[in-house]
Amino acid sequence: MVWDFLYEYYIGPIINGEAYTIVDTLTYAVILVIAVFLIYRWLTHTGIGIDRDFVLATLPYVVLGGLLRVVEDTGIIPYPYYVLLVTPLIYFVIAFYAVAVLMLSWNLELRGIISNYSRGFAAGGIAACLISVVPLIAYGLNESRIALDVFAAILLMALGSTLAVWAVLRYVFRWEYASDLLYRLLIFGHMFDASATSFGIDIHEKVYVEQHVVGSALIDTTGTAFSMFALKLAVIVPAIYVLEMYRKEGNIQFWHLILLAMIVVGLAPGIRDMVRMVLYV
Repeated sequence: MVWDFLYEYYIGPIINGEAYTIVDTLTYAVILVIAVFLIYRWLTHTGIGIDRDFVLATLPYVVLGGLLRVVEDTGIIPYPYYVLLVTPLIYFVIAFYAVAVLMLSWNLELRGIISNYSRGFAAGGIAACLISVVPLIAYGLNESRIALDVFAAILLMALGSTLAVWAVLRYVFRWEYASDLLYRLLIFGHMFDASATSFGIDIHEKVYVEQHVVGSALIDTTGTAFSMFALKLAVIVPAIYVLEMYRKEGNIQFWHLILLAMIVVGLAPGIRDMVRMVLYV
């Protein structure tokens, strides 16, 4: 009975690429919360500062996760190895690589070989992204297509909506802190995800579907994927307010880590969805 439950809600969806359910969604949310706390404890124990540089240096690994998911989507990775690139296992794969590069960079800084560990850490992520792009370009050229117009449309939607949200927060709500680079990245990450989802479902000529429970229910109810923008705003606007209150009174390092986790939740799936649509996967 336990095996049947695990297969139905966890193993089966991973192997077969099925949509998320409320059970696995809640499970992964709990895992994310626990992971953020454990990462925070580990980083503070090692002495690595969780600051703006750390967050920015981690972003290439967020992009890497999205790219590798598309590598799996293309079907070029044979069974059973492709399972490593499926959620949630891919998070462990990316985390293992990121931690390895982070520790290497940290030790290189301690030995005076590099001036700042964050540069080496970021370089490791950027290099992995460039390597991951190679099979995707090859797939697009030989098996499918590379639709740069789709890339431009989604990017413009994301930038335009990000600018609009930021302008409202800054000049209507008068939240001066909304101009903080990390808050702007948070807004962009989620507007990017909403743009990719709405374009893929309502505009793209290939049929795409929303796999997440809440988003799927909202789209079914409203009849349009553009409702994802409202859902994102309902989450990130209060989140920015609460995060700013916490930054003023709480632990600044933990604030950076929570903000990073929220950026990941928006940007990573947005990257995956956009690249899939560019390649018609």
